[in-house]
Amino acid sequence: MTQKGGVKPGKKNKAEEPELEPLCCCEYIDRNGEKNHVAACLCDCQDLDDGCDRWITCKSVQPETCERIMDTVSDRLRIPWLRGAKKVNISILPPLILLPVFLRVASWHFLLGVVVLTSLPVLALWYYYLTHRRKEQTLFFLSLGLFSLGYMYYVFLQEVVPRGRVGPTRLALLTCGLFLILLALCRAKKNPGYLRSPAGSERPGSGGPAERPGPGGQDKARGPLSSRAPREELRGPPGVPAGSPAKVKEDWCAKCQLVRPARAWHCRICGICVRRMDHHCVWINSCVGESNHQAFILALSVFLLTSVYGITLTLDTICRDRSVFTALFYCPGVYADYSSALAFTCVWYSVIVTAGMAYIFLIQLINISYNVTEREVQQALRQKTGRRLLCGLIVDTGQYNRGFLRNWHQFSTLGAPPFHHPAEDIV
Repeated sequence: MTQKGGVKPGKKNKAEEPELEPLCCCEYIDRNGEKNHVAACLCDCQDLDDGCDRWITCKSVQPETCERIMDTVSDRLRIPWLRGAKKVNISILPPLILLPVFLRVASWHFLLGVVVLTSLPVLALWYYYLTHRRKEQTLFFLSLGLFSLGYMYYVFLQEVVPRGRVGPTRLALLTCGLFLILLALCRAKKNPGYLRSPAGSERPGSGGPAERPGPGGQDKARGPLSSRAPREELRGPPGVPAGSPAKVKEDWCAKCQLVRPARAWHCRICGICVRRMDHHCVWINSCVGESNHQAFILALSVFLLTSVYGITLTLDTICRDRSVFTALFYCPGVYADYSSALAFTCVWYSVIVTAGMAYIFLIQLINISYNVTEREVQQALRQKTGRRLLCGLIVDTGQYNRGFLRNWHQFSTLGAPPFHHPAEDIV
């Protein structure tokens, strides 16, 4: 009876598969598994109708209703594509719409520029803490960063280059810097060093405690020595109790159900463990770990050089016969011309973003020099185990610090395969 009951659904599914018609470019399969059309993106949404009715009658809308409306909108927001419409992440849209509007409004008057350029970082920080508290992934900051690069370059070509002060060589250098930033970001977006369970780690036929299967029916424990090593062997020497919370926290991830090496950590946003995890960067929507930390530093350094070079060229064009620092704070007559005002506003926006990235870059250089990760710094500050220098700008845990040169040498070899000595050398 059990076998027959298990076979019938399979036959039924096989019989139904040929009946499904292929999707056209404007159709898609929604979250309920039903075929839907792009033209009916907001039709038949009871939550949206109820929310509009309550809003018109000046009644409060429940937070749960707002979340359901946003889920429905994000599921139905799609663009026509080959073999079915593609879903668009709603978090990438606000920068594409709001950034040009805010910058153009800020270029109307000096006071508007102060208000807008002050409110933009505040809004970005508010959105960051909102998503960070909910432990959600978002493409907002990645979209903001990429679109800011593109829009600043567009304004430079439209408003600065036609004035004749920027020659072909300078324009080529700025363009090459922009392409290098994109290449470094693509490299930093790759696998940061995720710890994944080996596919063949399941060993059926034994019911010992050392082969306890994970949620997927497989033994997901993986250590630096053997992926099939019993868990008891990975709990430390006999002097450490088997149920020691500190040792289990160091070696075993209960969420991923695997053994993680030293300095690896579980990212609560990505939902997976990362080798030598430094932090989760919202600007690349990925973790910074063992395999992409060097590319992350490279992207930051190239961005800072290119941004400072672009700011210098722009100020030298719209505020002639003045130094860069003086023109940044005193450029008379810049708001008399809308073209110059827009370029000047974009310069100040670039300065704010560059200052924020320069602070991140400085912290990264300090951490590399002391061989600590940002995750270890935050943990040391909470547990009060680190040594703080320069008003807390430097935090030295002392656990992995081997000196300035050795620390940078270790960082330069991150992600490289370990060197194995020949057998004759070992003998």
